[in-house]
Order: sequence, then structure tokens, then C-alpha cells
Amino acid sequence: MKKGCVGILPAGALGVAFFYHLTNELSQIDGRVNFLERTGSPSGAALRKAGSLRVGEVTLTRPEIWRPDLLACFESNWLPEIVLVCTQPDQLLGLLRTIVHLLERLETAGALDDEVTEMPIFVLCSNGIYFQRVRQYFIEVLEEAITFGRLPELWPERMPRIVGRLLRGVTIQTGQREGEGANAIYRPGKRGRTRLAGGDAAQRARVAEVLSAFGGWVEVAAQPSATRVEFDKALINLCANLLGQLQAIDDSGHLQVLTVREILATQSRTEMRELARHVIDIGRAVGAYARDEEFESLYEEILAGARQHLDHVPSSLQWIEQQLRLRVLQPRLTPTEQWLIEPLIRYAHGAGLEEAAHYFEHLTRRVEHRLALAISAHRHS
Repeated sequence: MKKGCVGILPAGALGVAFFYHLTNELSQIDGRVNFLERTGSPSGAALRKAGSLRVGEVTLTRPEIWRPDLLACFESNWLPEIVLVCTQPDQLLGLLRTIVHLLERLETAGALDDEVTEMPIFVLCSNGIYFQRVRQYFIEVLEEAITFGRLPELWPERMPRIVGRLLRGVTIQTGQREGEGANAIYRPGKRGRTRLAGGDAAQRARVAEVLSAFGGWVEVAAQPSATRVEFDKALINLCANLLGQLQAIDDSGHLQVLTVREILATQSRTEMRELARHVIDIGRAVGAYARDEEFESLYEEILAGARQHLDHVPSSLQWIEQQLRLRVLQPRLTPTEQWLIEPLIRYAHGAGLEEAAHYFEHLTRRVEHRLALAISAHRHS
């Protein structure tokens, strides 16, 4: 393992934004911060083969910033100490299987010691409410590898240490991508905060130390619960991205791309408070928020996070605009919202909060109706 090195997986809008800020706005590219391919990704392989990256007005042609996938990195004796995972949430479960395959390679090579010191620390930075589910799946895949003899028995020593290297990095770092593939232009937003939760306390502290030394804005969350931090960010995302879609698409289907400032300035306070009330009620039910925490203080604290990027265009509006332009938009929730709404509905049903579940189900139908209007208007334009 290469101590102090960071792999960013993959080179998407968020990943490039991290790269931009961790290299001091591209001025300190020295091989310690690199892009990693996602295993089995044709677009990732094509991007590495092209060997160039357009960030604003700068075109990078530095071969040392591109690395293959994790398994190939291991074979070439280059594994980063930290991996910032910036995939789509629905790609996370596949990544976990790749991590287990990596652990199998480490075990075969005699490098999976009791302290699992050669295993990178993985920081899951994708948007969504998923950490509990992902961690449970990780344990299941590890147990499967033990059952079939691909890994030795990991309990009681190594299993907690392995799982402790899976962290949640809830970030308000922004970035945009214009275009596709090697021709895409990336436009990182201002440096944004990433809060670390979940996993082992020592690993959280180490990630904060390394990324801060690169100039990243990283904090260890006061509450170690990853679910708490996910719920905080979910409320910001839903107010800006989901309610933003209802504002950005008018009754005729015309899409107007709005900034967070414009969304917050014109959004109905009644609707924002209703959304927040349901999110916080569900959060209390699953232990993300304490029963004695007042709604008003939680609401204002969370909205303060949204105000840190008032000039940013929410990622879902960027995605919808791009999908419309390519004429491939479907009338369903964007990937970001799916991994927020679906867990909220599932938790609400489990906690007996049927009003909250029905609220989010109805909100989903409202957004999908607006998307259908946008598709129809664009088709006839």
C-alpha cells in the first residue's frame, strides 16, 4: 500500500471536483492523487486510454493520474491508502464484490494480516441513504467468501477491522460535467465540506489527516452515526434537487435551470417544512435523531448547509437537462433521488409512519409527472 496516496473512483463530476481541490487546483499533480477505474466499466477504460481530462479551460495529459481498477492496481504493486468512492449509488454493491476479490488476492499473497494494514480505507461519497444496507451487504459477501473457502475465518479479529475501513463521506462538494466520455468538460465547484462518519474512529481520523494535508475540507462528524449524517444531507438534497424539479419544470413542460439560491428564494416554505417534518420523523424512528431534538433547530441547521452553495445548479437539474438534450430522459426519479426516496419510504413503512410513506410516494408521482411534461415538450420543440 502507498501511504498518503488517494485513489478517486471514478473520474466523474464529483471525482474530478475532489481531484481539482486535492491537487491545489491542479497545481500540485505529483502522483499521490489518482483516478481509478471502476471494474468492468467500458467508459472508464476508454477515458484512461484517451489519457486526457478537460477541467475548465485546462486539458490535462498527465499519464500518472490514471490508474486501472483496484485488482490491477494490486497486481502492479500500487494500492492507495484511501479510496474516495464517487460512483452512482446503484454501482456500490458491485464495488463491494470487487473489494472482497481484492481481499482474496491479499490473502493469497499473505498480505491480509490481523491488522488488515494493506487494505485501503474506502470512503463512500455518493449521495443517498444507504450506508447501513451497504455495510450489511459487505458483511454478507465476506461471509460468502469464507463459506466457499476463498477467505479464511475472519471472526473475531479481522472482520471488525475490515468493516471498520468502510466509511461514509457525506459531501456538499459540487461539480458539473458537460458532454460525455473523453470530450467531456468538467467544472468543479468551490471547495465543499465532506463529513466523515461510520467505520472505525481511527480510520476516520486518518482519512481526515491525509485529505486535510492535501487541502481538502474534511471534518469528522460529531455524531459517528453515518445514518444521521446521511439524513442531514438527504434533507438538503430533497429541498434543492427534488422540490427544485417541481419549480424548474413549468406546467407546459419547459425546463428552466435554477440555482440553489433561486430554488430557496421561491420555494414554498410550507412545502419545505412539510418535507423536512417527514424526513426528521423518519430519522427519529431509525435513531438518526434523538427524540428530544427540536424540529426547528434541526431544520435551520440543515438548511444552513444548503445555503453554502447558493450559486450551484443542483446535480439532478444538470442531469435532467443533459438527458433531455440527448433525448433519453425517462419519466422516473433521477438516480440521486431514488437512493433517497426509496429508503425513506421503506423506513417509514417499517416504522408505521404511513402518512410519511404516502407523502413521499405522492411526491414521487408529482415529480414523475413533471418529467413526463418535460419529455413531451422537448419532443415537440
